[in-house]
Amino acid sequence: MFVASMVSALALATSAYADIKIAHVYGKTGPYEAYAKQSHDGLMLGLEYATGGTMEIDGEKIVVIEKDTQLKPENGKALLEEAYGDDEVDLAIGPVSSGVALAMLPVAEEYEKLLIVEPAVADSITGKNWNRYIFRTGRNSSQDAVANAIALAGENVHIATLAQDYAFGRDGIAAFREALEGAGSGIVHEEYAPTDTTDFTASAERIFNAMKDLDGEKRLFIIWAGGGNPMSKVQAMDPSRFGIEIATGGNILAALKAYKAFPGMEGATYYYYDIPKNDVNDWLVATHQDRFGTPPDFFTAGGMAAGMAVVEAIKKAGSTETDALIEAMEGMEWMTPKGMMKFRADDHQAMQSMYHFKIKVDDSVEWAIPELVRELTIDDLPIPVRNK
Repeated sequence: MFVASMVSALALATSAYADIKIAHVYGKTGPYEAYAKQSHDGLMLGLEYATGGTMEIDGEKIVVIEKDTQLKPENGKALLEEAYGDDEVDLAIGPVSSGVALAMLPVAEEYEKLLIVEPAVADSITGKNWNRYIFRTGRNSSQDAVANAIALAGENVHIATLAQDYAFGRDGIAAFREALEGAGSGIVHEEYAPTDTTDFTASAERIFNAMKDLDGEKRLFIIWAGGGNPMSKVQAMDPSRFGIEIATGGNILAALKAYKAFPGMEGATYYYYDIPKNDVNDWLVATHQDRFGTPPDFFTAGGMAAGMAVVEAIKKAGSTETDALIEAMEGMEWMTPKGMMKFRADDHQAMQSMYHFKIKVDDSVEWAIPELVRELTIDDLPIPVRNK
């Protein structure tokens, strides 16, 4: 009996050791819950697609351990420590929030384990707070900013901004300001509001006062994540009486419903399911529609890109050992629903296409349609390296 028990325990230990363990550390509950669900669904679909449905790499089973940060930086830090230490995961993916991500970055360095950031956006993640164990499949603030600057800037175009007062908003506007200067333009007024703001009257009045006497085109560019998006509330204050148009980047399908009030609005987006034309996206759209009854969304594509990156890296490295993975991933190219992505060796940021859109309203579709104006490829987007 003792021998049998020992053999059984050894078999279990060997099986556990052979598993490829991934922690998904993300905000399952809280204001970004919709983003989180999309990200996790996408991750699992990406692992499925890249392994041909086996959920194995070279015969080793992939095990995904979920941990909920509840969007609290201290939780993200503690849960990542738990994943690397107690759970002995090979690598981690997440989180949703940039503030949580910044708390998690030093943990990856301390444990010398990979953290693939998806979908947190702040530039500082692959900028001033970066370390060699950080890779990001999601886009960064500069990719949003440069793409939107290309879409919105022009001769005699005046732009003001409204953003959330935390890392996502501050980094986003800083990158947008820099991108506009490179396009020969600038920001005439910056406005920041707490993430839980519900009354934007004072912010809007300051913006209107800064822009009302300017000649030329006037655009208010809004960067906002989660609930409470101020677009409709600011629009209700009639910025058009001062010749001001609202502009913003892409968003999830639920948020695109509000865009129906802005036909013809232009901006740049990370993803919309009907834009990319490739086999991976075709599979994602068809599979997601079949399983969930809806098209894939903004962060579903990002999660899938992360899952596919993990499989490609482990296959390329022939190992889950951290240094081998880093060597394999620096400069690595892999297919995603958005087409080819590439990890830049300097800062491990995924270079990728963005999409200049113009809003089209179709009464038969419940959300506004970001119709493609132009794909902005990797070569079209001069994204600064910010970790030096």
